[in-house]
Amino acid sequence: MEALIPVINKLQDVFNTVGADIIQLPQIAVVGTQSSGKSSVLESLVGRDLLPRGTGIVTRRPLILQLVHIDPGDTRKNEDGGREGEEWGKFLHTKTKIYTDFDEIRQEIETETERVSGNNKGISDEPIHLKIFSPHVVNLTLVDLPGITKVPVGDQPKDIEVQIRDLILKHISNPNCIILAVTAANTDMATSEALKVAREVDPDGRRTLAVVTKLDLMDAGTDAMDVLMGRVIPVKLGLIGVVNRSQLDINNKKSVADAIRDEYAFLQKKYPSLANRNGTKYLARTLNRLLMHHIRDCLPELKTRINVLAAQYQSLLSSYGEPVDDQSATLLQLITKFATEYCNTIEGTAKYIETAELCGGARICYIFHETFGRTLESVDPLGGLSTIDILTAIRNATGPRPSLFVPEVSFELLVKKQVKRLEEPSLRCVELVHEEMQRIIQHCSNYSTQELQRFPKLHEAIVEVVTSLLRKRLPITNEMVHNLVAIELAYINTKHPDFADACGVMNNNIEEQRRNRMRELPTAVPRDKGEQDGTGTWRGMLKRGEEAPGSGPGSPLKGAVNLLDVPVPVARKLSSREQRDCEVIERLIKSYFLIVRKNIQDSVPKAVMHFLVNHVKDSLQSELVGQLYKSGLLNDLLTESEDMAQRRKEAADMLQALQKASQVIAEIRETHLW
Repeated sequence: MEALIPVINKLQDVFNTVGADIIQLPQIAVVGTQSSGKSSVLESLVGRDLLPRGTGIVTRRPLILQLVHIDPGDTRKNEDGGREGEEWGKFLHTKTKIYTDFDEIRQEIETETERVSGNNKGISDEPIHLKIFSPHVVNLTLVDLPGITKVPVGDQPKDIEVQIRDLILKHISNPNCIILAVTAANTDMATSEALKVAREVDPDGRRTLAVVTKLDLMDAGTDAMDVLMGRVIPVKLGLIGVVNRSQLDINNKKSVADAIRDEYAFLQKKYPSLANRNGTKYLARTLNRLLMHHIRDCLPELKTRINVLAAQYQSLLSSYGEPVDDQSATLLQLITKFATEYCNTIEGTAKYIETAELCGGARICYIFHETFGRTLESVDPLGGLSTIDILTAIRNATGPRPSLFVPEVSFELLVKKQVKRLEEPSLRCVELVHEEMQRIIQHCSNYSTQELQRFPKLHEAIVEVVTSLLRKRLPITNEMVHNLVAIELAYINTKHPDFADACGVMNNNIEEQRRNRMRELPTAVPRDKGEQDGTGTWRGMLKRGEEAPGSGPGSPLKGAVNLLDVPVPVARKLSSREQRDCEVIERLIKSYFLIVRKNIQDSVPKAVMHFLVNHVKDSLQSELVGQLYKSGLLNDLLTESEDMAQRRKEAADMLQALQKASQVIAEIRETHLW
């Protein structure tokens, strides 16, 4: 059991070198109001004058005090440089320097406090580490904290109370910390700030030990019997009363040994029944026992935490990578790795597969077959063409002569107009694939090639080269897609097998409709009858029920009229022939448009893959090497980000400390745990 406290001291030394708060080591923190006797209690435990004394705020930085018991006859304990049986001290900040004069130790504490906290009354949370070797102490680790104060004094900051409170809570919030709550006996225990703060973080009182100081300064006629018996405020770990040296005793150089003798005499006289359970020596033994049991309980969890943290820091250090030795090889390796990852992301064989959304090749496939495919399918073959437009085109194509058949020119003009509408979605498809190729660069940087984060300039250069390559290929791909549509517009192939079949079916339908109409007509109509009715003349060519030109109001028969002023009717009822002609053209346009759309839907993705995606995949590696693999650029490109080297060093130091701590704990035999 005795070996456990030196183990914790060793662990404290290990972690102090890296300034780590990540491991919560078992320790005893001394909490109390200003001038309640905290430092005096510590000096009594050490048995020597070593702490700065005085009125007002004296302790302005946490002091981690490690007491190491040495056996005068055991030379192995004295390997730290002291002579046998001698007491000495060591500070962490002065490295190997040994102090045998305790006045020097006090002076060094004051100097070090002023160095960090200044010579006013300000405080600092940076601790001072002091180790005392002596045959007269028990193994203990204590933290002396600044006293709780309420009102700023001198040039102290306005929030001094909050600062001190935060500093105290930072230490005692550690669940592995035993709280030594110091209260003066000549104040009411119910108003004890130390017990109040302790209760905030330890409401059950499982790790709080109360110390009542200044038993000899109580008012005449009063005693601390009820307090020491735990009748006023019960504390689970107990209450221990001590008598400190007064300021006069200190001024008169009264030794701690004499003070302990006087304390024993006072307790025997005033509290004879409680004398054996109070006093400085009993407090030291109690603290030693509590700390040992506390360490025993904390050690298994501590061991697990150290191992987990060691694994985490090992992983962190690996992610930072090793310092660069061979710059050429490193640059070539990073370029090759990026190019491979880029191609693998497109192929779908990358190590890091995105689960939140489609990425890389899968997204390009989605663009081709879902986005582009659906957009083309949503294009109406006759969109933007009304029946009047078709009729107008037919009439314009006939020129001044009335036609007997539907002119082919009108079909070509109209179908080209409709096919031209496929160009915009095709170019948009190229743009979407180009955007996805850009996104793959970021994906590879974030997930796949973490080494690039170490070298921000190389990362920027790679992004620039790939972006430039994509930008170069974009107009070429657009030109090809534009040409694909232009090819379809260049020659309307009415002999296309699919189109010929559609025409055959359509002609059969038209013939069938003509026969049906013929059946509905009367068997014979007299020629002269037809002439009388006007159905056989040129007037009969007009729709029945429609007036002949010039016979209606405003006709030339009734007065001179400018023909250019006559409004052309926009919407009117079509004759059966006009309707038939429009239907023929509509069906032909629809049939041919579907053939072209099918071609475009097939050829555009192929063109994009060949001219953009595959070309970038094939030339990416050579482009990166050609642009970046130059001796003049090596130093600039492989410059690490400013904080990377610092973070790698911190991670390496922490890992070393954790591994050392793991070794220290492993040295404990299992028997020490129980």
